[in-house]
Amino acid sequence: MDARVEKPLYDAPAPAGLREAFTTWAQVSAAGIGGAAVQLATMHRLLVQRKRWISEERFFHALGYCIALPGPETQQLAVYIGWLAHRMIGGIIAGGLFILPGAVCMMALSAGYVTGADSPVGQAIFLGIRPAILAIMLEAIVRFGRHVIYNKWMGALALAAFVAAFFKIAFAIIVMTAAAVGVGLALSGLPGLARPAATDGAVMPGDDALPDHTQPRLKHFVRALAFWLVLWLAPPIVLVATLGAQDVFTQISLLFGKVALMAVGGDYAVVAYAAQQAIESYHWLSAREMQAAVAMGEMVPGTIMIVTQFIGFVAAYRHPGMLAPLAAGALGGLLATWMTFCPCFLWISLIAPFIEGLRRHALLNSTLAAVTAAAVGMILNLSAWFGVRTLFHTVEHVHRGVVGFDRPIMSSFEPWALALFIGALVAVFGFKIGTVRTLMISAAVGGVLYALGVTG
Repeated sequence: MDARVEKPLYDAPAPAGLREAFTTWAQVSAAGIGGAAVQLATMHRLLVQRKRWISEERFFHALGYCIALPGPETQQLAVYIGWLAHRMIGGIIAGGLFILPGAVCMMALSAGYVTGADSPVGQAIFLGIRPAILAIMLEAIVRFGRHVIYNKWMGALALAAFVAAFFKIAFAIIVMTAAAVGVGLALSGLPGLARPAATDGAVMPGDDALPDHTQPRLKHFVRALAFWLVLWLAPPIVLVATLGAQDVFTQISLLFGKVALMAVGGDYAVVAYAAQQAIESYHWLSAREMQAAVAMGEMVPGTIMIVTQFIGFVAAYRHPGMLAPLAAGALGGLLATWMTFCPCFLWISLIAPFIEGLRRHALLNSTLAAVTAAAVGMILNLSAWFGVRTLFHTVEHVHRGVVGFDRPIMSSFEPWALALFIGALVAVFGFKIGTVRTLMISAAVGGVLYALGVTG
């Protein structure tokens, strides 16, 4: 008998060590300036196409689960891929590095905003940056949409979700309706939401061979539930017991705990939900300030959900109690960040072992695909929310029965903002100029306009 072993046509890469994982996730975070679509594209390029740590099919299957979960899908997808490669320590490395650079940058920007946003320099910077951010958001949505909206069924669901979100239908209702459509299509036998087979060579050999730690086990489930639940809920329990329910720090912990539970539909859906609560229910900041927060969130690495830190910072800064305002703001920002992102580790540690086992489940996959399409529509709606407030100085909220919408006041139209927006669109779509350079150029142009007195 010939003892020679036939060499496979494709050599799978050796499993990466923790050092390489640390370096790779730092790369993902640093390159992720520009929102959820940019971060997903970065992860897909590095982890699927270059490193081949996960196949394209697994990547998008897991993304569907992460979008269906409450909270930021980019953070949760990072935790999941890290867990798949290196158990929970890998998930903690991936998730921690994914938000740490952005958290540090946002803390500095928040402090700078509350102490200098009303200065001429601060106004000039945001004058130019807001229209550029709108262009960057649209470019990222187009890039992300090319991967997600792969047929007319997905496009129709995304459009329907956009219209529903525009008219202020609750995000949970939009997601549940999309899931129901996915179930209906699957049960009817229509293949409308089936993802085309990957053709870029990113599918790994032995794709169905699962590591041992991916198998569901009751003791692991109970241990993870107890550990992460205690870590997450300890701050609000302590704050309620010591400071009372009306203290601003208690309110921050409870609000963002609710945001982590209730906001389904991905990063931008969570941002919109948090903004609505902070502006309309708690009155911690204005819509214009929230617009600046979104702009800052697009400027820093990592998930756009880091704007929750800004909200917590501003709320505590303006209601510092016995603390110095900046110290209170820093604590409020850190508390909001903890309550927002800690559950990501909880959700993934609980459901991750079940994700792989259900990858061939046609009904579930159709449901998740529908939810993913709806998330694209909700991301587009946040761009519309941001865009209206960029191009018009005054926007009023109109209620019509159970729905509502934002109506710009036409006399408050700002033509300079439209000009800057068009220029940024040409830069990112036409000349392929990167996010950082586009922001810097737009900020400089805004400074010139402010100095010339074109706008106040």
